[in-house]
Amino acid sequence: MRGIERLRSVERTTEPLAKALPELPKQQTILVRLVRIAAYGLGDYFGGVFDELGLTEHSYHALCVLVASDKGRASPSELSELVGTSRPNMSKVIVTLEKAGYISRKAGKLDGRRSVVEITKLGEQVVSKATPSVAGPVASAFSGLDDKEQAELDRLLRKAIVSFDEAKFR
Repeated sequence: MRGIERLRSVERTTEPLAKALPELPKQQTILVRLVRIAAYGLGDYFGGVFDELGLTEHSYHALCVLVASDKGRASPSELSELVGTSRPNMSKVIVTLEKAGYISRKAGKLDGRRSVVEITKLGEQVVSKATPSVAGPVASAFSGLDDKEQAELDRLLRKAIVSFDEAKFR
C-alpha cells in the first residue's frame, strides 16, 4: 500500500473510529496514526536501498553512530537509544554485525557484565562504501517539502519527541 492509500485509509476510518471509540481524543489519535504511517513509509522507502547493500536500516545506522562516536565505540543501550530501536532488536543487530565482522564486542572495563561495541576496520569500510548509495535517497526523502517546511517539520517533530517524555501518563 502506498502512502497516499494509507492516508486515504486514515481519512476513511477516522469517523467510524471516533464513533466506535468516543473516549479516544480524535485529533491526537490521528496524529499517532500519521506518525506511525510516516515511520512505516520511511522503512518501506529505504528498504530496497539497504537490501541492495546487504544491511538493514538499523544496522547501517548503528555503524554510522559508531563511526561518529569517540573512539568508534558505544554500549548496546547507547546504540539502541541513538538508533531508535528496542534493546532486544539492537541485540539482534549487534549479533548480525558481529558475525559479519563489522563490529567487535568486549566486556566493559569497569563492569565486566556490560559490553562495549566497537566498529572494526571492515565496518568502517562498509559504512564508507554504503554511504553514497544512501545519500541520494536521504536527500530526496522529503523532496515534497520545501526548505521552510522541512525546518518546520524538524521543529515540530523535536517538540513532539520531548512531549512524549513530558507526558503525564505512565
